[in-house]
Amino acid sequence: MLDRITASLPSLAPAEQRVAKLVLEDPRAFSHLPVRELAARAGVSKPTVVRFCRSMGYDGLADFKLKLAGSVSEGVPFIHRSVDADDKTGDVLVKVVDNAVAAFLQYRNAASTTALQRAANAIAATWQTGKRIEFYGAGNSGIVAQDGQHKFFRLGITSLSTSDGHMQVMSATMLGKGDCVVIISNSGRTRDLMDAADIARKNGATTIAITASGSPLAHTCEIHLAADHPEGYDRYSPMVSRLLHLLIIDVLATAVALQIGEPLQPVLQQMKNNLRAKRYT
Repeated sequence: MLDRITASLPSLAPAEQRVAKLVLEDPRAFSHLPVRELAARAGVSKPTVVRFCRSMGYDGLADFKLKLAGSVSEGVPFIHRSVDADDKTGDVLVKVVDNAVAAFLQYRNAASTTALQRAANAIAATWQTGKRIEFYGAGNSGIVAQDGQHKFFRLGITSLSTSDGHMQVMSATMLGKGDCVVIISNSGRTRDLMDAADIARKNGATTIAITASGSPLAHTCEIHLAADHPEGYDRYSPMVSRLLHLLIIDVLATAVALQIGEPLQPVLQQMKNNLRAKRYT
């Protein structure tokens, strides 16, 4: 992307060249600054910044910055971009998306593939032996638990989810050796989830935690998939943490599907046929 900008310099208008040079001098800063500051630094108008982005083949500043962040921000620690009172809708769009992208990149760079493989192996083994697979979560994490059940069910893997603390404790009591439970929590400090994890583990079930490093839940469960995201409601952390947890579920579901492989095909084909037959014309 930066090479393309460099090659395009001679064909750009002088004002747009100043924007291009600003990108080349500090691409990471460019991908995080609001348009008014970018225009001030380049000594041009805000529409000129947008015109430059479009001249490079992007829909506008938001699209350009998103691609730029993905290109050059890999490995950069999570940096929250606060939403200001004077932000326009376009600014909010860029900041919210950038926060999510930054969290995803941080997770990708820090994730333990060993832990992911252990979790995928455990779920696949549970499915192959016909044992129970369950998903627990509370609040926003309860929504992720439901999505986890849905994704695995669409793979033909029977599972259940619950976001009710009493149901989680009762259900964990009925788990045993060979069963598997995935417990999702941003803080890892929810009492009911910790109790359910402890009960399931003592009963011999495999316990997988998607939660923050060093949390009580991370220490309670056998397999820990670290999902570290800074807390603070001013940072919209419930939304971004939920997206991060959903991403981890997607990775896990895909890994399990690839591991099971061919035996899933007849189930998936039959499911597709049944759904097609029920569609309205």
